[in-house]
Amino acid sequence: MEVAHPVPRRSLLFVPGLRPDRYLKAIVSGADAVCVDLEDAVAIDRKDEARELTLPLFAGANPNGCERVVRINSLDTAHGLRDIEALIRLAHVPDAVMVPKVRSAAEIKLLDELLQGAAASIRFYAIVETNQGLENVFEIAGASRRMVCLLFGEVDLSADLRCRRTSTALLYARSRTAHAAAAFELDVMDVPHIHLEDKQGLHVAAAHAAELGFTGKGCIHPTQVPVVHEYFTPSAAEVARAEQAVAAFKESGATGLAMLDGLMLQKPVLRSSQRILALARQSAAMATQ
Repeated sequence: MEVAHPVPRRSLLFVPGLRPDRYLKAIVSGADAVCVDLEDAVAIDRKDEARELTLPLFAGANPNGCERVVRINSLDTAHGLRDIEALIRLAHVPDAVMVPKVRSAAEIKLLDELLQGAAASIRFYAIVETNQGLENVFEIAGASRRMVCLLFGEVDLSADLRCRRTSTALLYARSRTAHAAAAFELDVMDVPHIHLEDKQGLHVAAAHAAELGFTGKGCIHPTQVPVVHEYFTPSAAEVARAEQAVAAFKESGATGLAMLDGLMLQKPVLRSSQRILALARQSAAMATQ
């Protein structure tokens, strides 16, 4: 079966919940997804203000067709419950909700039960940023059919794991998160590179995440989006090879095996090739909007 997503998820541009002016610029930035942040970007005493500023934005136009996401507060906080209550009352809901500090599948199942009615269309992103969440990441990934993406929360997770924030120290955690996402055919996005002036660092981080199987990376500024897309968009050579593989499977009939340039290909190669072609088509469509 061919892999398909409503939009590619190569880049996720974060916007502070108290800056609705930045949201309007973000949705035309070329990012695949835009996330308005009601959690880390908003001080406790301004949570209600941010919610009132943010949620009406989703009734507005979306000329580029990017996926529009809101990061709510943790479900074990009063503000998280207020966020859910406000979402349920909306006539125009965001495309997805991002849930921080997810520790168990029970939180996603609860969210699934609460977001019904007009909110039943909302998809779920879950951030893996606690030790417990990392341990339970497979159960979290499979907790709901509305789950579409895992995010790797490097800052909080490294503190919880008592390790340094380096690619070596977090290799196991990143790989486990990517493994869980692949097991349930979800997208998986890496933490944003927070040093705007460190362009080389962004290239290195994006390349590392792509190598591990991540499908995208968060961004904190529109200038980061093209760099991220460079690493998570299939190259012309990859697309050509995927087309050849799909054609080879069609010619092979129902055997489940194919030959290409003397190599035997099995069904996982077909799924991978179909995903590459789907992403290439979606990326091209986004670029023309």
